[in-house]
Amino acid sequence: MDWKETLLIQRDADSLLDWVFDWSAWLEADTIQSYTIAADPGITVDNDSHDDTTVTIWLSGGTPGADYEVTVSVTTASGRADDRTVKFLTVNK
Repeated sequence: MDWKETLLIQRDADSLLDWVFDWSAWLEADTIQSYTIAADPGITVDNDSHDDTTVTIWLSGGTPGADYEVTVSVTTASGRADDRTVKFLTVNK
């Protein structure tokens, strides 16, 4: 997947699910040192965590028919920085 394009994912408005942002292929021997999350108003980031190669976020809420962008930005131990954006289309499943 080309992360330079925004990925669109459908999610149920009533769900509370984890979403994993994986940088393992890009990192090579580097590791994630810190991260930030930016989410559009209307969707809730309930929890988040990371390990050496991934950031996991738990999302809930949203209005059916609306979409919300969530961007995760990382900084690595060697000082590299990258971000990935996903657009979540909220639906009733």
